[in-house]
This record gives sequence, C-alpha cells and structure tokens, in this order.
Amino acid sequence: MATPVTSTLLSIEPIDLEYTGLKKDALVGKVAVVTGAASNIGLGYARALAWSGAKVVLSDISEERGLEAARIINAENADDTALFVKADISSESDVKHLAAKAFEKFGKVDILINNAMNMALNGSILNSTVSDLDQSYFISGRGVMLAIKEFVPGMIERKYGVVVFSGTQFHYHPPMVGGSIYTAGKAAAASLIMSLANEVKDTGVSSFCLTPAGVNRFDSNNPRRPSGRSGIEPPKFNMPGFDGFIPPEAGGAGLVYCVLNAQKLNGSGIIMNDAFDAMNYPFPNPESAVRNKLKRLSDFEMTMALCNMGPGFDAQD
Repeated sequence: MATPVTSTLLSIEPIDLEYTGLKKDALVGKVAVVTGAASNIGLGYARALAWSGAKVVLSDISEERGLEAARIINAENADDTALFVKADISSESDVKHLAAKAFEKFGKVDILINNAMNMALNGSILNSTVSDLDQSYFISGRGVMLAIKEFVPGMIERKYGVVVFSGTQFHYHPPMVGGSIYTAGKAAAASLIMSLANEVKDTGVSSFCLTPAGVNRFDSNNPRRPSGRSGIEPPKFNMPGFDGFIPPEAGGAGLVYCVLNAQKLNGSGIIMNDAFDAMNYPFPNPESAVRNKLKRLSDFEMTMALCNMGPGFDAQD
C-alpha cells in the first residue's frame, strides 16, 4: 500500500474512495477545472476528481497553497495529473489566463467546478459595506459567468460537459453557516447556473448546483478558516442529518458521483446528503443521521420561487 501523502501547509487526510463504490478510472480522459481549489472542500473536490482518473487544473488566489495542493495531487496519483494556475476568478484577464494555461496543458476542459469564494465576506447587511457586497458578487456571480464564457463553448462543441456551482443557502437563516453578504453572492451564482441549465439543454452539457452542507475542517480558534492542525475536535454542525462535520475528502466523493450522473441532475440543486443517499455512501453514520426529504421544485416552480417566499397573506396574527 502506498505511503499516504502528508502536508505541513494544508490540512488533509488520506484519500481512499474504494469503499464508496466509485471506480478509480471512472473519469479517465476527462479534464476538470476547480476554482478555490487550494483548501477545504475545493481541495477535496480536486483530489477526488484526480483519484477518479481526471486531470485537474487548480485555481486559487494563494500561490503557496495552490502549488502545495498540486504537489499533493501529483504525489497521490502521477506527475502531470494536476496543474496550478494562480487566478482571481473575478478578473477577466485572470480567467482568460487560466483557460489558456488549461488548454495549453491538457487541450480541453470537460468539467468546471465553480467553488471559489471569500468566507470573510460573512457579515450582516447592516454591519457590512457596499464594497463587501460588490466583492461577494464579483467572486460568485461575475467569476462564475467569466468561467462559463471561457469553458462552456468548447463543451457544447464536443457535446459533453459538466458545470457545477458549489453553492450554499439562498439567504441567511440562523443557525445556518454563511452570513447575508456571503449568501447574496452565492444566490446570484446559483441563478446563473440554473439558467444555464435551460440554455444548454440537449447539447450534452449539464449544469447544476451542489451544496456541500456540513463539509469542512475547522480550526477551533478561528472557525472561519480551515485548520492546519490535526487532533482538533470540530464544532458540531447544528443541522439535521449531520453529526459533526463531513471531511472534504468525503465531500469530494459526493461530487464525483454527481459528475458521473450529471445528465440526470441538469437544472437541479443537490445537497451533499442527497448525493450520499443516492450513492449509498455510509457517511454520515446512517444510524445517527436524520434524513429530511424535501419537495423537489419543478422548473416552472423554481422560476417563480421568489414570488412564493414567506407566509404571504396566510400569515397568522
């Protein structure tokens, strides 16, 4: 058995997805771009895609962490599995540079995982500046559109592609994680992804949102930042269905399953637990997990969802 890859810079655990039912060569021949790939769930996504056989282009604003993430993936798989390209996803020139490097190295991009975001943009509306909101939109909304414009035309031409937005809740509602400014940007990007799903219907390209609720590895001294230390007891995630936090490596397995079933998911919003249920993945512990089945919205209902929020005229005094 190969010696597990370790890192003094990034907090990782050994990755072995054999027991998930996924095949190690399931994505051989595919090329994926993952934004925000240098830590936490972005790195989990990238490692799982590479484990499944894909070539992976990692994008992040941190060059030090991004290069280390690429080193980890290449050490776990083979040289030239991963390429890191430093990029601010909200910058058009940076995204064009990212695309040029990806095409130069691998010739194409089949899978686009839009994951980048700044968790520091986590404030309330009344206590945040307008520039905070601008940044949230720049990263999530603008960044997602820039990436779509660079990579989706080639997918349509080849009649195959998968576009995923790693989303969160639509609005802030305690005790959910993610403040009002953070979720505003995420909501804008989710709208773009869902609209794209209708634009690319019947082209061979699939577009959907995956919400990695409960996936994180936290520093107990700074719960907004991924931990670089081991042995820390993570805080409990106060949401039915989760006992503590889901490791990013496990979240990556859920993403790979969704990518493999992308045509079924076009125009859908999927929570990580939905993926785990569908793939019969024994995480979280099925004996402690509480499964809340929510009504799936039709495409028309989703279009009109904003018209039906809250109690409306049926509110009780």
